[in-house]
Amino acid sequence: MSIKKLLIANRGEIAVRIAGAAAELGIETVAIYSDDDSASLHTRKTDHRVGLGKNGVAAYLDGATIINIASEQGCDAIHPGYGFLAENANFVRQCDVAGIVFVGPDAEVLDLFGDKAKARTLAEQCGVPVIEGTSGATTLAGVKDFYTSLGSDAAVMIKALAGGGGRGMRAVECFEDLDEAYVRCQSEAQQAFGNGDVFVERLIRRARHIEVQIVADSHGHIIHIGERECSIQRRNQKIIELAPCPDLSSVLREKITGAAVQLAKQANYKNIGTFEFLVDADHMQTDVDNAYFAFIEANPRVQVEHTVTEEVMDIDLVQTQLRIASNQSLSDIGLAQNQFLAPRGYALQARINMEVMTKDGEARPTGGVISAYEMPSGRGIRVDGFGYAGYRTSPSFDSLLAKLIVHSASDDFAALLAKAYRVLSEVRISGLETNIAYLQALLHREELASGKIYTRFIDEHCAALFKSATEQREKYYVDTAVASSGNDSMAVLAHGTSASVAEDLAADGMHSVTAPLQGTIVEFSVDVGAEISVGQQLAVMDSMKMEHVITSPISGIVRVLGVAPGEAIYEGHNIVVIEPAEVAGVEEVAEEAVDLDYIRPDLAEVLERHYFGMDEARPAAVAKRRKTHQRTARENIADICDEDSFVEYGPLAIAAQRRRRSMEDLIRNTPADGMVTGVGSVNGDVFGERESQCVVMSYDYMVLAGTQGKLNHTKKDRMFELAEKQKLPVILLTEGGGGRPGDTDATGVAGLDCLAFAYFAKLSGLVPTIGINSGRCFAGNAALLGCCDVIIATKNSSIGMGGPAMIEGGGLGVYTPDEVGPMSIQVPNGVVDIAVEDEAEAVLMAKKYLSYFQGPLDNWECADQRLLRTAIPENRLRVYDIRAVIENLADTDSILEIRKDYGIGMITSFVRIEGRPVGVVANNPKHLGGAIDGPGADKASRFMQLCDAFDIPILFLCDTPGFMVGPEIEKTAVVRRFGRMFVTAASMTVPFFTVILRKGYGLGAQAMAGGSFMSPLFTITWPTGEFGGMGLEGAVKLGFRKELEAIEDLDERNNKYLEMVAASYERGKATNMASFLEIDDAIDPKDTRRWIMSALKSAPKPHPREGKKRNHVDTW
Repeated sequence: MSIKKLLIANRGEIAVRIAGAAAELGIETVAIYSDDDSASLHTRKTDHRVGLGKNGVAAYLDGATIINIASEQGCDAIHPGYGFLAENANFVRQCDVAGIVFVGPDAEVLDLFGDKAKARTLAEQCGVPVIEGTSGATTLAGVKDFYTSLGSDAAVMIKALAGGGGRGMRAVECFEDLDEAYVRCQSEAQQAFGNGDVFVERLIRRARHIEVQIVADSHGHIIHIGERECSIQRRNQKIIELAPCPDLSSVLREKITGAAVQLAKQANYKNIGTFEFLVDADHMQTDVDNAYFAFIEANPRVQVEHTVTEEVMDIDLVQTQLRIASNQSLSDIGLAQNQFLAPRGYALQARINMEVMTKDGEARPTGGVISAYEMPSGRGIRVDGFGYAGYRTSPSFDSLLAKLIVHSASDDFAALLAKAYRVLSEVRISGLETNIAYLQALLHREELASGKIYTRFIDEHCAALFKSATEQREKYYVDTAVASSGNDSMAVLAHGTSASVAEDLAADGMHSVTAPLQGTIVEFSVDVGAEISVGQQLAVMDSMKMEHVITSPISGIVRVLGVAPGEAIYEGHNIVVIEPAEVAGVEEVAEEAVDLDYIRPDLAEVLERHYFGMDEARPAAVAKRRKTHQRTARENIADICDEDSFVEYGPLAIAAQRRRRSMEDLIRNTPADGMVTGVGSVNGDVFGERESQCVVMSYDYMVLAGTQGKLNHTKKDRMFELAEKQKLPVILLTEGGGGRPGDTDATGVAGLDCLAFAYFAKLSGLVPTIGINSGRCFAGNAALLGCCDVIIATKNSSIGMGGPAMIEGGGLGVYTPDEVGPMSIQVPNGVVDIAVEDEAEAVLMAKKYLSYFQGPLDNWECADQRLLRTAIPENRLRVYDIRAVIENLADTDSILEIRKDYGIGMITSFVRIEGRPVGVVANNPKHLGGAIDGPGADKASRFMQLCDAFDIPILFLCDTPGFMVGPEIEKTAVVRRFGRMFVTAASMTVPFFTVILRKGYGLGAQAMAGGSFMSPLFTITWPTGEFGGMGLEGAVKLGFRKELEAIEDLDERNNKYLEMVAASYERGKATNMASFLEIDDAIDPKDTRRWIMSALKSAPKPHPREGKKRNHVDTW
């Protein structure tokens, strides 16, 4: 069949759009209108128009009347547009009975997708991921149970079971808000869809809203026409849409579009529709191809934002609807999947609404008489709207006035945004306020250009956007002076049956409560004659698909209700008239004494839950710790943090095992899900408030052996992100057994999409990270420990990437936990940086380590620097203790040596010089005579990176005959390991200095000076310094081999050799080296600190930075 005459069952811009598409196909059209909408532009764009005989939205929802009109007008089809009856399955069935084609999917499909529970079931059957939530209509008790099941970091979205468009939705992140949100969602859903049922899903806090356009004929052929980016929303309603999504990877795009096609096929879908998905925005930043996504709903109709797909795909979707409804196949229409795989550039749609945004992100509707309505034109510019000069808007309908669509065939997304901003500046609308300036503020945001947007972006940046919108609004048009009706106060007199009475009474000593914004009265909470008090609820008002409670500003008696429930009114309309009066009981309530010590039941429940996580609630578990001579997690945190400074995050979490254990069991035995996390002050008595703040986290071995559960992973994610945002150091206590296989309250297979390890690794080089371990630390716990800048471990530690069970399971043998990775292995191999006796000492070392990154100290002392004059023996062959030299040189008690028992030929220590933190890298003459070997080079290179990352100056104390050489040493890959010292030093920007204590030979000495004696801020020597391009004895033998071999007498030859060596030492002594300016000076050792301080004072201060200086610090 072919449609001949079409009734358009809608209004506004979509009705105008459908009329135009039908006209191009030669289809005759009929418009319908409510009595208060007769002047709407859509009634002038069709061949015929017929009134519905009713006012407001109700008229467009009267399916029986609309079908009668269609039959009387001889229409063979009805196009519902979007909203109103577009998703009403009963209306479709009525059309079928009347023999009228409904332009859209079958009634069964609308039934399916009109029930979000059924749609979720379909997705699960198809293997398409859905967000965890309830199934079917959910009671308030069910919503609360689900919220509680998510743990301490719970957040949910309550959603209407029927319909869409952002109505009947509330995000809830506080348990106490559930009751109010539930009631409001039910009410909004009942108002919008005639069905007040709701369900609940876990809230993805930072979600991208991606939807896929589907086209399907009645012959079983289904294709997708690409995706749209719809994340820019205010209060769950889109205001800017894009096609395609600029930063969606091809792999993820294929997954999402494939899921949409699969769902459509399984549902036997026909006509066009949109399948909507949420994508985790944080995952998109870290793993573009494998980001988490989930199906949320399908909209079986044309979407408001269909325009952007039309522009980039060169297709008329409304005409496609009409042709499919005429039983044409996709091939008849000329559509195939391969022609829609490469969109042409980008398109953006900006919804121009009759509203202004408030500072707190609310949309305040506006209205009035349009005095000017001028839209831009040109290549790649399209406007779908229904405004015109002289049109009086109606508060009965949605605030959308026009859609501005901008297309650019270029792949330059930034150019599209600039074009859209410019085109918005050409829009001239006067007589009422719009959101154009707000749209421009959004287009100027860097996050939009860089893909860092998400559905709650506007809500979280509303104040900044409001400020920007008030400051900017370029106008590329002639702004002639016209009389503006603004929010036409006279217009409201046409709405509200008692308006004149209310105004008369208000003028006679009464107090009038007015509408705070444009909208519809849902219900009154009081009757005429009621006695009310200040703050009492008077009415509930619906505006912009959100319900607002109106309260009384005074006490008194209600005399007039200015409107009736269901009536639409403008801002400022009189709602309730109150006669001021003293109402009995009000004063008594106001004077009621408040018992500050009274614990309400809700607070008592909270305090009890917190108590179960305290050590005093778990005496048996604490007793087990005492038997192993270990402290509890909370005792260690209390020792780390300054008194009363620790604020705990997520203490009410429990193990994700609700499917196998009772809530009471979990609350009592799995508090905090085995991980105590928070922020506290460390060393606050020495450093400032900001400098002392630190994220402190500890696995709790008393809970499931400190294993890693679903919610303690979530807590780690939260704390690591907080550390990144706030630039806070992290102290992590890692005792525990790794992954926990017993958690049941999760979807998925292996849990390898956990982000904690990636988040923690990203902190490397950004903030100091300190790992402390006591006892057993295996698998995932060990992986996190290994990411730390420094590892401090007690003597009872056993650290390994797999525990005994994993080792045995892999067929690698049977071992006890203490045999896996004891300190006898992990200290000399360099895994453990600082070995300590017990947890008390570990905490002391952690606080001391952190102090070097917190800043300088005002109070300091040092040894008599004249002691340094005798620190190096005069006998050049006599060995000495380099640690004693460092101790005399540094401030008293300021030294912390790192990796003391690994790479023993190199000393790496943090010290202070006149209170300032300094890193020391020193050769150890007691090992290989100070020669640098592979472990020593590794140790020095990593320490240099650490110091440079956090702007700690470095002092090199050089006494080396050079790099270790020979066949055996080459087996240890020293060419690469030695080269690492040069590469690391060359990349440093931190100030560094070199002092030659004795030997300064060859490449090794250059490596101890950043690659060259000219690289440091100064290179100086003590009198004991000796220099050469290589070891002097070897240099003589190599350089004068022929001369020596020519002397036949061996005694004479040896004497000549010794003479030449003596001459080389004379030539390479300290003063001679300084005379050639190869170094800066030969000094009295007692002046070394003076040189260091001079350099520190003259070095420029580090540049303030937002991000990292170095990308990361090597873990080895």
